[in-house]
Amino acid sequence: MSAKKITLIILGFLLLAAIPLGIKHYRARGGHDAARHKGTYYCPMHPTYVSDKPDGGCPICGMNLVKREAAAPAAQTGEGKIKFYRNPMNPEITSKTPIKDEMGMDYVPVYETGGAAKEVGGRAPINMDDAKRQLIGVKTAKAAYRTLTHTVLSSGKVAYDPNLYQSISEYREAIVAKEKVKDSAWPEVHERAEALIRASELRLRQLGLSDEQIGELRLNGETHANLLLPGAKAWLYAQIYEYEIGLIKPGQDIEAATPAYPGKVFRGTIKAVDSILSAETRTLRVRAEVENPGNMLKPEMYAEIKIKVTLNSRLTVPLSAIVNTGSRKLVFVDKKAGALEPREVRTGFEGDDYAEILSGVKAGETVVTSANFLVDSESRLKSSVTE
Repeated sequence: MSAKKITLIILGFLLLAAIPLGIKHYRARGGHDAARHKGTYYCPMHPTYVSDKPDGGCPICGMNLVKREAAAPAAQTGEGKIKFYRNPMNPEITSKTPIKDEMGMDYVPVYETGGAAKEVGGRAPINMDDAKRQLIGVKTAKAAYRTLTHTVLSSGKVAYDPNLYQSISEYREAIVAKEKVKDSAWPEVHERAEALIRASELRLRQLGLSDEQIGELRLNGETHANLLLPGAKAWLYAQIYEYEIGLIKPGQDIEAATPAYPGKVFRGTIKAVDSILSAETRTLRVRAEVENPGNMLKPEMYAEIKIKVTLNSRLTVPLSAIVNTGSRKLVFVDKKAGALEPREVRTGFEGDDYAEILSGVKAGETVVTSANFLVDSESRLKSSVTE
């Protein structure tokens, strides 16, 4: 065997022998000592590695070290009751008792912080001075009572509805037939006439007409021929998703646009909302009557629908303030002296720009509305480090 190969083999054995020493050195610098060196620097990717100086970077990943934020007095001195222990490499893994991970590293103790703000959903309160806020672009807004507006967007089409037209015609004929036999001496004749009218009214309700509309048909005798061929006014059908049907009601204004006439807006009013939900699309059909200048709208023509809904005053925060983690919703409340406190909130109706707050934030409190991702990341990182 050549001297070169012998030298390589010896170097390999030396490297293998050095690994346990490296782990021992890492554990001496990190591990449970992270709970005691609160005034030192740590690695953002490996929070258990700490140093008294920022020079040199992390020996594991080479990332620059950052200064640890000042903690509550109980945590600084290591006093207080230990809540649980965290895996130093995976903070999501915890233990009620002190154990070691698969690499032999001690789990990090997490102490109770006394009167300090508690963690919420794996997020810890953080401190952020004005310079850092300006650097990452933190902006804030107050939680306040506001009038919410929401735009319901939907697809629709110009109505071509022979079934409804036929049902309206049959209803009108039933009314005329009853009028003709009003002087009859036979009770059975009157009963059949009334039964025919009731059956026609039921059919109209199934097709989406309200009692008010049916009453208008009975009084004015209109047959709504524009259900077949639009005239000065056209019927428009829009499909509203199930989660928005509570916002829609007859009498609301509607705007429609069609690719056939770019820039042209057709305005009208909702006349009726169907009473039966579509099982296939989970939508509810809305009927609206819109202006049709020059008979521009044709049967079955596609339309893009907008319905603007206004709700009464409610406690709200900007939509951008809400951090949706999937299992919960959070906001960061701007407290005094630069502190940002995570809060779990319960939201209600979401408008175009604001979301209703049902619990978690009070009127007048200030919440973070921009750079939430960076604030949330630092809060999660703070939570993963011993408090």
